[in-house]
Amino acid sequence: MMDRRRILWGILGVSIAVSTAGCASSQSRPPNRVQRGGFSDIGFADWTDAEPEYVLYPGDEIDIALPTAPELNGSRRVGPDGRIALPLIGQAMAADRTLAELEYTLSEAYASQLVRPVVEITLKQAGPIQVWVAGEVRTPGVFAMTGDINAYQAVIQAGDFLPTAKPQQVALIRRGPGGRAMMRVVDLRPRRGEVVALRRNDILYVPRSTLGELANFFTQVRNALPIGFNYSINGQYQTF
Repeated sequence: MMDRRRILWGILGVSIAVSTAGCASSQSRPPNRVQRGGFSDIGFADWTDAEPEYVLYPGDEIDIALPTAPELNGSRRVGPDGRIALPLIGQAMAADRTLAELEYTLSEAYASQLVRPVVEITLKQAGPIQVWVAGEVRTPGVFAMTGDINAYQAVIQAGDFLPTAKPQQVALIRRGPGGRAMMRVVDLRPRRGEVVALRRNDILYVPRSTLGELANFFTQVRNALPIGFNYSINGQYQTF
């Protein structure tokens, strides 16, 4: 059987040309360590179901309006590198920023070009909504969400569990407030497990034995993740 490390890199080394980890601006204290399901090597923020403020992703389309310079108005799509191209000021990083943060950034950039550099931004259309499924499934990878799906349906998209999987102890990793990674253990056994709705860029990791494998998984794929996460391994706070 192919080396597990090579499989993970082959699956998750997808054509995402941007790792927006550098955009994460949270400097808050390290998240609380989680002691669940035999998994204590990685610290995560406390889980919350609250919807965080929307941040832009590659593929999103936005409308940009300058009331004092309407000739500069227009729609822009966030490129694979996370940037947008604008008249007068050139390239600007948009990915991993809220609409308000991008409005402020562009207003500052236009200050040298306009007397009243007011910028208003609205989300015109969200880009591809994807989830990641890795570990003990038949076809791990990144899958498009064509509608509202739950965690077990995502596993089915990934070819279902392998016989070696531990479906009662699946890690659901989600970006929480401040860009910090949250993790909860979910039971996805058919007909007995939980029904867990997924959100954009959620990550499901199906372990073979225990969730302790997830520490190695994070180390291998941190540069391929579609968004920045803050996390800690063995008490050392890191960002990727």
